Amino acid sequence: MSAQPIVIKVGGALLEDSAAGLALLQNIAQIQQTRPVVLVHGGGPLVETLMASLGLNSHKIDGLRVTPDEHMPYISGTLAGSANKALCALAIQAGLTPVGLSLLDGNMVQCDPLAEKYGAVGTPHAADSKLLDSLLEQSFLPIISSIGSSNDGRLLNINADQAATVVAQLLGAELLLLSNVPGVLDEHKTLLPELTESQISQLVEQNVITDGMKVKTDAALAAASTLNRAVTIANWAAPLEAILANTTGTRISYTPTTAGE
Repeated sequence: MSAQPIVIKVGGALLEDSAAGLALLQNIAQIQQTRPVVLVHGGGPLVETLMASLGLNSHKIDGLRVTPDEHMPYISGTLAGSANKALCALAIQAGLTPVGLSLLDGNMVQCDPLAEKYGAVGTPHAADSKLLDSLLEQSFLPIISSIGSSNDGRLLNINADQAATVVAQLLGAELLLLSNVPGVLDEHKTLLPELTESQISQLVEQNVITDGMKVKTDAALAAASTLNRAVTIANWAAPLEAILANTTGTRISYTPTTAGE
């Protein structure tokens, strides 16, 4: 399959809505007839529920959740285990042939600890695409959790947006960041089809983009900068055909400023 791959990132909230998850995977089955697809997922809500039930608390530094190494068995078990297999099972129900993976499988992504104060939180780097290339050539659907490993074998928790970005970088793929929102809305709650970095900054200053949407636009801008191509924020309930045709969702583009401009 020589068409440009599509990397689709979904948040953990999708796992709490199996009907929406099944609908998305059925849509992926249609898209997969013409273009290879990779699904990358997080699972924050599931992790938080498990940690609370175990009486384990964590805190944030600079907006990043600190992940002690002793929490990693639970986090990796949830993300690479139950969350990943739940999505694989839905994929089978949708008529797909999934392969459940983590970032460390096939040495596709190498990860480094971010800083000791964050614990087992890492930054990913594209490494070897051989495994994914082989799976996509055979029309499998790789479903990848955001668990990675350092070169010395330390399991690391990776931000799912960063994980999806590095997988897209590895494959030269188009990246869709899907959640339960239609895209970025203006002050009148109208969908904005395209945004640049400067337009996003202006909307942030005007308090139009706040909270969770700021997190999404920050992630999309970082991804667009890394990939050197536009990244789309859209609703997982929207038809993928419409998202890919740019008739729904918000395309985020990053234009680097050049000295002397």
